[in-house]
Amino acid sequence: MHLAPSPLRAARSHYQAVDLSSRIEGASPHGLVAILFDELLKSLEAMAAACKRKDFGQRGARQAKALAILHGLEISLDVERGGDIAASLATIYREARRMIIAAARDNDPELLAQTRDMVSDIASAWEAIG
Repeated sequence: MHLAPSPLRAARSHYQAVDLSSRIEGASPHGLVAILFDELLKSLEAMAAACKRKDFGQRGARQAKALAILHGLEISLDVERGGDIAASLATIYREARRMIIAAARDNDPELLAQTRDMVSDIASAWEAIG
């Protein structure tokens, strides 16, 4: 049985979309990457919560978003100018994707927490150089 979204859930979703759009519009390139990290961390948290609830639909939606963000972060790396740092980040992003896929397969919120911690370290470093 499929239930229609509650008015509160719909309003919250709309507000979040408007908030994200307004943050993106005024962001510098550095700021855009910070927004991606923020959205990735939120997706990982929501995916872990969905695992705990055994809400496989939400888990899949959040997994897709997290994987897409990681892919976007990886393809935006400038390996020519970024050298070893860019190569290391690419490796970390691939590992994070592997962990997310394994966490979804095994419905493992703990693996998602580990992934979130790994990404959070990078996000914090990114904020520090901003």
